[in-house]
Amino acid sequence: MKFAFFGSSLVSAYWNGAATYYRGIIRAMNERGHSITFYEPDAYDRQKNRDIDDPSWATIKVYQPQEEEVYKALEDAMHADVIIKTSGVGVNDELLEKEVAALRLKNKIVIFWDVDAPATLDRVMYNDNDYFAELIPQYDMILTYGGGDPVVNAYKSLGAKNCFPIYNALDPSTHHPVDKEERFAGDLAFLGNRLPDREKRVEDFFLQVAEQLPSQRFILGGNGWHDKPMSSNINYIGHVYTKDHNALNCSPKAVLNISRDSMAKYGFSPATRVFEAAGAGACIITDYWIGIDFFFEPGKEILVATSGDDVRDIISHLTEEKAKEIGQAALKKVLEKHTYTHRAEELDKIFAREFTTAGV
Repeated sequence: MKFAFFGSSLVSAYWNGAATYYRGIIRAMNERGHSITFYEPDAYDRQKNRDIDDPSWATIKVYQPQEEEVYKALEDAMHADVIIKTSGVGVNDELLEKEVAALRLKNKIVIFWDVDAPATLDRVMYNDNDYFAELIPQYDMILTYGGGDPVVNAYKSLGAKNCFPIYNALDPSTHHPVDKEERFAGDLAFLGNRLPDREKRVEDFFLQVAEQLPSQRFILGGNGWHDKPMSSNINYIGHVYTKDHNALNCSPKAVLNISRDSMAKYGFSPATRVFEAAGAGACIITDYWIGIDFFFEPGKEILVATSGDDVRDIISHLTEEKAKEIGQAALKKVLEKHTYTHRAEELDKIFAREFTTAGV
């Protein structure tokens, strides 16, 4: 099948945490014989901060973020069988969501792929005037980055024809064990952009822990933290390009996952970086969210913290040997059950079942 994706960016992870998710699933879809064109706006300096060149497994079309250019991109996308609008493009989202939904009337399969479903649902449910509410039933299906039954049930309650979580996963060709690098050495690393619905949790689970453990070394990566007060034992390294993710995951004793508020509330929403870190054999400490054991076995394949105090206690007692043991167990699990090859196979089964049933 031919797919047209409208998303934030496939080639740049700059202010774009979904980039590696898109890359993993689209590459795996292409390996299963699908043709993909990805349309992304020239916005937020992403094109100036590319992580990769145009890949062989997708055609990249960059458009300027003006309405007339959006319409040209939509017209160009009419060659596809399936047209997908992802959440959070960052510019012209409302226009794209309305216009892609309308293409169903032109015999196109139209899908909304929500990479931030908990936040989208909260927005729609608590705002009676949100434009997206009336669009949900117009899409052939909703796909989500995660969220499990709570997200599926919420979308169906809003009129979605159907909703399927396609969880993020590992692309072993890009995220894998590498040698440690001294520039990323430390006891605990956290990588994540500064976002309003995660900042307080970062304070509790990372910044305050570092302040309480002055003899330990901490690494903070991601955009937006440059003016955030932090203790002197935190090495703030700014934006980390994807080519450095493996070294960042392999070099410290452990890496920390901190969920956004909405994702922690709905559960079943592991960040892409959890699978990437597991693929590198990292010892992962994560804040608690419902559904962790659906992906990893707590205590054996991942360490779970319900508070900053838990993180502090884990780091204080974690040995290099134990960290390595947990990291290797996580690596084994993701290779067996959580690669993008697994996800693309699942996606093909959904398409075959749903579109055949619908007579498409």
